[in-house]
Amino acid sequence: MLKSALLWASTNATLAARLPRYRFVQRAVRRFMPGETMEDAFREAEALRERGLPTLVTELGENVDSAAAAGRVVDAYRALSAGIARRGLDMQLSVKPTHLGMDQGMELAVRNVVTLAREAEGTVWLDMESSPYVDATLELFREARAQAPNVGICLQAYLHRTEEDYEALLPLRPDIRLVKGAYMEPPEVAIPRKADVDEAYRRLALRMLRDRKEGRMGFVGVGTHDARLLGEAARTAAALGLARADWEVEMLYGIAVQEQNRLHGAGTPLRVLISYGAHWFPWYMRRLAERPANVAFVLRQVVRR
Repeated sequence: MLKSALLWASTNATLAARLPRYRFVQRAVRRFMPGETMEDAFREAEALRERGLPTLVTELGENVDSAAAAGRVVDAYRALSAGIARRGLDMQLSVKPTHLGMDQGMELAVRNVVTLAREAEGTVWLDMESSPYVDATLELFREARAQAPNVGICLQAYLHRTEEDYEALLPLRPDIRLVKGAYMEPPEVAIPRKADVDEAYRRLALRMLRDRKEGRMGFVGVGTHDARLLGEAARTAAALGLARADWEVEMLYGIAVQEQNRLHGAGTPLRVLISYGAHWFPWYMRRLAERPANVAFVLRQVVRR
């Protein structure tokens, strides 16, 4: 029930307009993002680099309302890429298709993704949004990757369709990040039970690692905070003899930090995703829904108010 309420809140425009004004909400969100500016993201990326950790970065935002707005997002990401190069960071980009204009047309979105990929030194990852965008995002990936081979894509294990989507992508030897999924979806679209989502994730993640070993798959990103699943993935990768260049664990800034430290200390390849930007409310609600125990942290911020 709590998870459903949080996912509902992530789509509520009134809450998105009002709650971020409260200081206790602003304090709570700082656990999961370093700030709202590019410089905030760079500061944390440089601190993580000192510990030997590479990063992913995303500017928060979805569903821009015009091609001009999408162009401003592209300009921001181009500035981000230039800053990454100046600082010599191992930092990849993660972008949402609707933030780059997919609602305004596929041609625009492809052009914007290709522009970013051609200027980026590493992979540009297409994030996966809610289920109505899956087909368009897969099309965007195919068209952009035909022009820029450093484009990767995210798949969500909780969707019933994901294993078939994965099989359809295999002829491209794609680079894929696998996550569980964080949007509110009906049971006919997404697996409703957590245990079943975990099993779907486990099955596909291990298959991806095996396919990587056998040359059918590109780079594998294992994106979860589930210690049990991460342990099984790490053991499987070691048994297969996969190298750091073949796969990595990807975890969010500020979440399961002790587990991040443990994995890094054990030599597991790990990359940390840093999010920044002013439009953080929907993203923040989805992060709480992924791990409702984090609500206790928010409640402590209320008490400190």
